[in-house]
Parts: sequence; C-alpha cells; structure tokens
Amino acid sequence: MLEQAQRVLKDIFGYDSFRGRQAAIIECVANGGDALVLMPTGGGKSLCFQVPGLLRQGLTVVVSPLIALMDDQVATLDELGVAAAALNSTLSNEQQRELAGRLRRGEVKMLYLAPERLVQPRMLDFLRTLDIALFAIDEAHCVSQWGHDFRPEYLQLGQLAELFPQVPRIALTATADMRTREEIVQRLHLQGAERFLSSFDRPNIFYRIVPKEQPRKQLLAFLAERRGNAGIVYCLSRKKVDETAAFLCAQGFPALPYHAGLAAETRAANQHRFLNEEGLIMVATIAFGMGIDKPNVRYVAHLDLPKSLEAYYQETGRGGRDGLPADAWMAYGLQDMVMLKQMLQNSEGDERHKRVEQHKLDAMLALCEETRCRRQSLLAYFDEVLEQPCGHCDNCVDQVQTWDATEPARQALSAIYRTGQRYGVGHLIDVLLGKDTDKVRNFGHQKLAVFGVGKALSESEWRSLFRQLVARGLVDIDLEGYGGLRLSGSCRPLLRGEVNLQLRRDLKPQTTARSSGSGGSPASQLVRGDEREQWDALRALRRKLAEEHSVPPYVIFPDSTLLEMLRSQPTSLSEMATVGGVGARKLERYGQAFLEVLNGGATDEAPKAVVDIRHELVSLARAGMTPLQIAGQLKCSEKNVYSLLAESLGRQELSLDQALDLPEDLMMEIQDAFLDGEGELPPVSAISEQFAQRVPEGVLYCIRAALAAEFEL
Repeated sequence: MLEQAQRVLKDIFGYDSFRGRQAAIIECVANGGDALVLMPTGGGKSLCFQVPGLLRQGLTVVVSPLIALMDDQVATLDELGVAAAALNSTLSNEQQRELAGRLRRGEVKMLYLAPERLVQPRMLDFLRTLDIALFAIDEAHCVSQWGHDFRPEYLQLGQLAELFPQVPRIALTATADMRTREEIVQRLHLQGAERFLSSFDRPNIFYRIVPKEQPRKQLLAFLAERRGNAGIVYCLSRKKVDETAAFLCAQGFPALPYHAGLAAETRAANQHRFLNEEGLIMVATIAFGMGIDKPNVRYVAHLDLPKSLEAYYQETGRGGRDGLPADAWMAYGLQDMVMLKQMLQNSEGDERHKRVEQHKLDAMLALCEETRCRRQSLLAYFDEVLEQPCGHCDNCVDQVQTWDATEPARQALSAIYRTGQRYGVGHLIDVLLGKDTDKVRNFGHQKLAVFGVGKALSESEWRSLFRQLVARGLVDIDLEGYGGLRLSGSCRPLLRGEVNLQLRRDLKPQTTARSSGSGGSPASQLVRGDEREQWDALRALRRKLAEEHSVPPYVIFPDSTLLEMLRSQPTSLSEMATVGGVGARKLERYGQAFLEVLNGGATDEAPKAVVDIRHELVSLARAGMTPLQIAGQLKCSEKNVYSLLAESLGRQELSLDQALDLPEDLMMEIQDAFLDGEGELPPVSAISEQFAQRVPEGVLYCIRAALAAEFEL
C-alpha cells in the first residue's frame, strides 16, 4: 500500500517523499483504520486524507467549516487532475442537481461539504446510496465546546460512526490541547482510532512581541521591510480594522479590510483579491475566521492581543504554510488586557466557562511577559517539551534582560492603595512622578507620601511595570467601574517584603525601518539580490498562468516550488520533474514555460537539441507522465514513445507501473497471455488480436520487453 501511496504522491502531487508521520497516517487510513491527526498548520494535513482517498475505491467526503477553504482545495485538486467538487450554498439548484448526477455516476473522487449540510437527513440518505471510501473531518477542534472556534454542527458528526460503520474516518486539527483531543475522541466516537500527534512546533516562524507604545508607527516600521509580500494584520474591533486598512493605504501599503460587519460581496471580493494578487495586506478581526489557505503569507501582525494561546497559535500559523520563513509580530499593552477582561466579564456563559476563558487569557499574558524562549513557553502550553531554547524568537535573539523591580513595585502598589484603588495608570504615574496636574490637585494627591517618589523611572518604564504587575496578577482591573487598578490578594507577600520581584526590561520600541526585525533580515526576504530578476520573472509567469486558468497563483506552483526551481536551475523537463511540487500534470501543462524563463527565453526546440531523448523519456515516465503526455512533450509520435519505453523496460531502467498507465487487472491479463506457453515468450503478433480493441499495440511490446528482461528470455 505504501508503494502505491508513494506513486500517487509523486505522480499527482509532485513530491518525492512523505514528511513526518504522513506515511504512517496514510497507511492506517488507506487500510480502513480510523485516525485522529494532530499536525501543525503547514505540516501537510491535506495529504493525509487526499492520498488514501485516491487509493481507496469510492468517494472521499471532506467536512470543512469554511467555503473559502473548500473552494481553495477544490481548485488545487482540479489543477492536479483530481476530480473534486464542493457542495455549498454558492451553487444554484441546477448546479446542485448536476453535481448529484456526477456523484451517482462515480465521476467525483473528493466531495467537500460544510458540517451543517452533511448532517441534514436528506444529505445523509443520499450519501448512503453512494460508495463512500472515507470521511475526513477537517478542523476537528471545532467540536470542542470549550474551544476558541466551536461549531455546534460538529457535535452531530458522531452519527457517522453508526450510519457508516464500515467507512474509515480521519479527524484532523492543528490546534488541540490534551483536553480538546479527548473531547474530539468522545464526541466523534473515535475511541478505537489510532492517534498521530505531531509536534506543534512551527520552526520557520519567528516570534516577536513588543510593548505597544506608538502602534501605528511600530507597525509601519515592521511593514517597511516587507513590501511586496502578502501579510495579515489582526485587530480586535471592526472599527479598528477599517481605520487601520485606510491608514495603511494612505501610507502606500495595499491593504484590504475583512470582518463580519462588511457586506458579504465586499468580504468575498477582498478575500478573492488577497488570494489571487501578490503583496496584499489583509486587515481582519481576530474574532472572525478567514479560512485563508494561502501558503505564501510571509507575516502575521497583531495590533491587539488574542484572547487565548490557541487563537494566537492558529492566527500566527497562517504565516509560512509553505515551510519558508515567516514572521509573527505583535504589539500589546495594558489597554489590551482591560478590553479583553471587560469583554470576558460581559460575555454570556456560566462562571465555570468564564474561569476557563480567564485561564486562557492569563496564559496568553504570560507568553507576552515571558523572559525565556517564547517557543518553549508556547509549546509547553500544548503539553510539548522543547529541550533547548529555539534561537528563533525575540527573547532568544535579543537576550532579554531582567531587573530587580521590588522597590518600584512596592511604590506602585502603595500609590494604588493610597489613592483609593480607583484610578487608571496615567493618573497613578502622574502621582509617582510628582506631576502638578489639575486632577492631582483636585483630589489632593500632591499631599500623599507617594507623591514624587518615583522620579528614578521614566513614564514608559512605569507603564511597563504596571502592565507586568497586572499580567502577573499582582494588580487587578476594576471592571465594574472605569478600569481603575486595585490590589489583588497575591500582592501581600511583596508588600510585606517577603519576596523580591524580577521584571523584564522592555527594549526601546522600533518606530523606524531597520534590518533586524527578526534578528537579521526579515523572513520575507527569500531571495538574494542577484536572484531577484529571475525570481520576479518566475512570479510574473505564474501570475499570468493563474489569470489564464482563473486560480490563485499558488495553485499553479507555491513559492517553495519556485524557489527550488530558482536554486536548482533545471535545464530540461526531466530535471524539472525532480523539483518538489511538480507532478505529471503540472509538468505537462507548465514545465516548458518555466524552463524558458529559467533558460533566458530559450525556444521549445533549444533544450531538445542537447538532451538525450531516451534519458528525457525515462525521467518523464518516472515523474508519472503517460505515454500520450510524453509524446506531446517530446514532440514525437505515440508509437515512437512505446518503442523507446520498450527499450528502457528491456534495460530495466523503468518498471511497468512507471511506463504504462493500465488497470492492474488488465496488466495481469496481458502478462498471463504471454506466459501461458512453455519456454520462450511468444511474439506480440501471437496475442495482438486478443487485445486489439483494448490497448495500443505498443503496450504489448512494452510488457513483453519487461517480461523478457525479468526472466532473461
């Protein structure tokens, strides 16, 4: 089974080998087993159900929560030559009837459905009339009622186990802690499923979290080094999304807004542009799922704090899905905490639910104030141990310093207490710095013992200290009143002098462009200066082909494939076939065009004059091309191709499976016809009449040559 899976991987998807646990997962599911797959975004989850779906007889049904994700995967599969379709609300009644007919006739191999549609009794009854090969439940964490992305329809997917007891099921997610994993198993009735838990680590992402000082200037400095690359900027409110998108456009950055308050047509148009155009910035609410599967998002920026580490991990995980470097940048401040805590306080749900959400927010704050490796802290939340600091986050690169804040912290706590535990940070800092403001005089706070005792620290240093006191739970925010600060019970040991307090020293915020956004060049600078011209030419060709085929550019080839072309510089189709992501169909469709760009505009004939046609033919056959496709590429007759294939089979340079595109039972029948007699193999003419209407004669010559070589006849 694994050998067949390997062939599908190379012939259809264009990759030479599986990554991580993919091979084990595919073998389990292709053999009829259930599986729970936890794999990070960009780890190749889709292949885990697409490959076994292609290996098994019948229709693979994929449950996906977002129309955008469905359409994206269908377009990608269509480019690979796989019959895929999505059944969703965008189809007219006529289109739905037409698709139902194709499904009944067995003309579709992969069907994408939303959970709401799948669980309708009429849909389930229809599926029971079809030959179902596999159910794939994507984004399975949506089943968790305590998760950040709960979808109630997912709770009904457990009935698939009873209605289709013989059909294997695979549930996949990129974000699920131990508790959520158990919930998936229980609700989807996957108790007997094999579990495949990959690392949560996304080593290609550089994490940086900075104190929010002048957020717009800080964002511009970050974006200035990443012009021309696609990115996402997350904000907490719809209003801020609109304002930020308008601000970026005014500053010369092409930005589009995306949130639930926009008209559906505007959202769809903006998403379409983001997927199909290069270098756009999508500004979106963190609360609204975008369903973006764009692999070459080079950065994700947060202007506001996500409410949980699960949300942060999922949102930052939209960067670098192609495995190439990406940046995750966030600016956060005390006001973020106030807003999120107020939102939590005012949210619906019982006290238990609010406690869980508060715990999630506390974990998010802890990551922001972390002085050790951020990646170690992030992975620890998902029950994973990273033995050594990663060396690829701001804390590792900048070597964050801490300082003894014991005495200033006591002064801050005293200021909160003596002013009546009802004022915000701004007023408290004025008191500590001894500022003569109207508010200070009106309340008589210039007479307090703490007035002016904090002049050793600057205003920004005091803001950092108050922020860290809140994040550590030493100070609470009065959510009932106007967001004033008050002491928490856990600050008593510090006030009594029983413990010392070490806090992180904030670095000076970056508000101008500089070349150290990631401890070196920005992750988005993928190519060297001397490669830029050819890189731009490859991307321009990809964009032109994408427009012609009405698909996003990355569906033609992702950046990772273009980069491999750029670095390996193939000079023939056979060499192009070895580039990762170039399968048989894409080699046939686009191989020559990209070769011409790489070879400086060579004509179709130029490579042919210098390449041995036999070597070329063997490479194309190994890449998964059919004899007819090879004939088209080499500009010769199909008869000549069969003749050359027979020679190569006789020299055992190819296997029959590589050379011929035949059903296994027909291949066996022809072999048996040759082997029926004793001694020498009969000539092709002796059996050609038997198979005259079923295969070209060249096929018989190929099979005879392979048998002669195998048995040395």
